[in-house]
Amino acid sequence: MDRDERAVYLTFDDGPIPEATPFILDTLREYGVKATFFMVGDNVRKHPELFERIKAEGHQVGNHTFNHLGAFKHWTSTYIINTHKANELIDAHLFSPPHGWMRWSEYYWLSKKYRIVMWDLVTRDYSKWMTAEDVLANVKRYARNGSIITFHDSLKSIDKLHYALPQAIEWLKQEGYAFRTFE
Repeated sequence: MDRDERAVYLTFDDGPIPEATPFILDTLREYGVKATFFMVGDNVRKHPELFERIKAEGHQVGNHTFNHLGAFKHWTSTYIINTHKANELIDAHLFSPPHGWMRWSEYYWLSKKYRIVMWDLVTRDYSKWMTAEDVLANVKRYARNGSIITFHDSLKSIDKLHYALPQAIEWLKQEGYAFRTFE
């Protein structure tokens, strides 16, 4: 990223789900922010109307495997097949691995088709040990120019997001950050 450009990337992993996605989309619309949604193929299959809403509202979409597979728990071929299965529904050129890691062999094969997107600031909004205030504090403590800030579109995070997401967006705007999506 250009050093003179002050911007961050908001990403949301694991959705779409009816319990969280509408709130996230409403909040992003309220603040005029575009984000990238790294979606689980099975959730897209179950909730196609939310997938279509994400796209219709101008957000970027990315692949997060069909079943939220952990890279080290499966054969490389199984992981690649599962990712391609998700992409039959998502049709994305972006991929973010669940849990933020993958084997070199998985990276090698997936990077031939996808732009691999990792994160440098995971809010930990999914953790039962974190409060909404802790999630916001993580954003304030670790955000920097070019940060890829990952929230979660999930049942584990939605209660914290009601407070933390609007507060994080307001703080980032006050700090002079613009919001970008991936090309």
